[in-house]
Amino acid sequence: MANYRIAVFASGEGSNFQALVDAAKNGGLDASVDLLVCDRPAARVVQRAKDADIDCHLFTPKNYESREAYEAEIVEVLESKNIDLIVLAGYMRLLTSVVVDRYAGRLINIHPSLLPAFAGKDAIGQALEYGVKITGVTVHFVDGGMDTGPIIAQHPVPVLPGDTAESISRSIHAAEQQLYPEVVSWFAQGLVRLEGRQVKVLKPD
Repeated sequence: MANYRIAVFASGEGSNFQALVDAAKNGGLDASVDLLVCDRPAARVVQRAKDADIDCHLFTPKNYESREAYEAEIVEVLESKNIDLIVLAGYMRLLTSVVVDRYAGRLINIHPSLLPAFAGKDAIGQALEYGVKITGVTVHFVDGGMDTGPIIAQHPVPVLPGDTAESISRSIHAAEQQLYPEVVSWFAQGLVRLEGRQVKVLKPD
């Protein structure tokens, strides 16, 4: 449904942002990307948003007295645009309760490991160092912790002999760009149910 509106929070290159924009354009998202929120105004993702004619809310955190202050401003923008779902896509800041509580159940993130393994920073490096044979990506609800929210979907990525952080990163990114639009479309279709820590995805009619 095209009137289901998402906001993407991103800080960097924006490859997952682009995948969502492309899916929306091709009819595979069941939603529209209505807003980019970015804490680094010079980031590549900002140009991607401008190229796609998507509104941007840009801010520099050091110009605010607290995280809560700039997040209160973000919430005002989200509410003015009637955003249904916040999609974190390489957003490099932990959110406070200002956003997390207001959008509980409507705030998701993607992480480059099979959570709960390798939460936090450099998940790919952690997986390589540990010597796993399979890693992957996880889409999960955001609950205020570090990658601790209920898991919505996961996609495995094999670690092959001779793989490096760079080669695994490419495989991870490909998996992310396939999985994230699919999960967003589930939300747009009203198929996701959260019961405690258990997430159920209903079959479409």
